[in-house]
Amino acid sequence: MMREAITQYVEREEKREAFRQDTLKAWEEYRATGLHVTAEEADAWLAQLEQGNDIEPPGCHV
Repeated sequence: MMREAITQYVEREEKREAFRQDTLKAWEEYRATGLHVTAEEADAWLAQLEQGNDIEPPGCHV
């Protein structure tokens, strides 16, 4: 039981660290290029996906 708990903890922490690294990479890319989508654009895209519409994500812009 203890071994399983430790395994789950390590997996969670590895995922958390990978997410953190992805976030830092995205932030640096934004700082270098200025490319982004607005919250409204992202929300509209996610709403379409939620409704079952398979659409492309919004394009990035400056």
